[in-house]
Amino acid sequence: MKGSPVQSFRTFKGFTAFAAAVWLLAGNASAQSAPRAGVDWPGFRGIAARGVDEAKPLPLQWSVPESRLVKWKVPVNGLGHSSPVVWGDQVCTASAISGTPDPQLKVGLYGDIGSVLDQTEHKFIVACFDKRTGKPRWERVAKRGVPIIKRHPKSTHASSTLATDGRHIVAMFGSEGMYAYSMSGERLWQKEFGTLDSGFFMVPDAQWGFASSPVIHNGRVILQADVQKGSFVAAFDVRSGKELWRTPRTDVPTWSTPAIVSMNGRDQVIVNGWRHIGGYDLETGKEVWRMTGGGDIPVPTPITAHGLVFITNAHGKMAPIYAIKPTATGDISLKDGESSNAHIAWSYQRDGGYMQTPIVVGDILYVCRDNGVLGAFDAKTGTRHYQARLGDGKTGFSASAVASGGRIYFTSEDGDVYVVKAGPTYELLATNPLGEVAMATPAISDGTLLFRTRNHLVAVGLP
Repeated sequence: MKGSPVQSFRTFKGFTAFAAAVWLLAGNASAQSAPRAGVDWPGFRGIAARGVDEAKPLPLQWSVPESRLVKWKVPVNGLGHSSPVVWGDQVCTASAISGTPDPQLKVGLYGDIGSVLDQTEHKFIVACFDKRTGKPRWERVAKRGVPIIKRHPKSTHASSTLATDGRHIVAMFGSEGMYAYSMSGERLWQKEFGTLDSGFFMVPDAQWGFASSPVIHNGRVILQADVQKGSFVAAFDVRSGKELWRTPRTDVPTWSTPAIVSMNGRDQVIVNGWRHIGGYDLETGKEVWRMTGGGDIPVPTPITAHGLVFITNAHGKMAPIYAIKPTATGDISLKDGESSNAHIAWSYQRDGGYMQTPIVVGDILYVCRDNGVLGAFDAKTGTRHYQARLGDGKTGFSASAVASGGRIYFTSEDGDVYVVKAGPTYELLATNPLGEVAMATPAISDGTLLFRTRNHLVAVGLP
C-alpha cells in the first residue's frame, strides 16, 4: 500500500467511522491486517463469525456433479472439517492425511459415542490455493506421527478452522500442536500443549478429537481448550507465539470457537460451555461474567448482533438459546423458572442448536438443529417467527449457515445445500448438490461460495 495513511484510507470502502479511527491511529502497517468485507474470510464463519457477506451476488442454483456454475474443483488429500479461509487471492484449509487409504467417516443422525482407532502415521498439513483458479500455491506438513488422541467416526484430526490476519496463518491440531505460517508458507512458530483429550465427559474412553478454532484479534491468537483435564482459555502473541495469559477453566470438553466482542466498554473473549459460559477480559484473561446451564456438549460459536450476544448449545436435558446483554457482570445464571433477568434479554430452553452456529440476517436469528429443524426468532425480543424442517429428517446438518443477498445457505452432511429466503416466513428457494459429504462451513469471497467437501475444495459462483 502506497501513500499516506489518509490517502490509503480513501481507497478502502465500507469502513465504519470507528474502524476508520482505529485504522488512522494504528498507522498504515496495521491497516494491512484489517479484513476487507466481501474479500477476506479470515477464520471460522468469516469476519467476527457473522457468516454474512453482502458484497457481490451469489448463485441461487448450481450443480457440482453437472459442473454447473462451478468455477473450479481441486482435490484435497486427507480428512478435514477445517473450513476454507480467504485472504486476498489465497484460500487455505487444513487436513490430516492418514496412512489408511480410505479412513472411516460416518455421517448422519446416530448416537455412536465410540472412537476410530487409526494408528497409522498421519501428516497434518496446511494447504493454500489460488482463489481464482484453484491451482495449489503451497502445502506444508506441520507434523508427522500417529495421532495422540482418537477421533469420533464423524470427526477428523483436522477439524479446527485456520485463522489469518493477512500476515500469519495459524493452524490448530489439538494434541498435535498449534502452528503459525507466513502467507507464503514459511513456518514462524509452533506451540505444544501436551495431550488435549476432547471426548464425552461421561465416558472418558470415548475420545472425539479437538475442534475449537483459533481466533486472531489485535495481534493476539485466542484459543479455547476445554478438555478432560487442564482446560483453559489463553492468548498468544501472533508474531512470536509467546503466551500472554492463560486462565484455567473447569468445564467438560467443548468444541466451540471463542468470539471477541466489545461488551460494557471492553473487549471480551466470549466462550460457550456447559458449566461455564462466560466472558473474559481480552487484555488480562480475567473473568468478567459467567453462567451455568445448557446442553452438555457445547459446539456452536457465540455470535453478536443488535447489541446482544447469542449463545446456543444442546445435548442432555437442555438445548437453550440465550440472548445476553453487554452489561453482563458476575454470575448471570437464570434461576429455575426464569427466562430472562437483568443480564439476559430472553431465552428458550429447548430450541437450541447442537452442531451449527446460529446466524443473524437482518432482524432475525436463525437456529438450525442437527436434524434440520430450523427456527427463526426476532433477535431483539425472542418472538418466534416459524419452525420448519430442511430435508427429510434423516439427513444430518453439521456445517453452519452462511448468508448473502437475502438468502441463507444451509449445507447438509450428505452434500446438499438448501437455500432459504431470509425473512419471517419460511420459503425454500433451491436445493443444490455438491456431490460429496460436506461437514465444513463454507466461505464467501468476491461472489464465490467456497466449499470443503470430503475430497475436494470447490468454488461455485456466477460467471
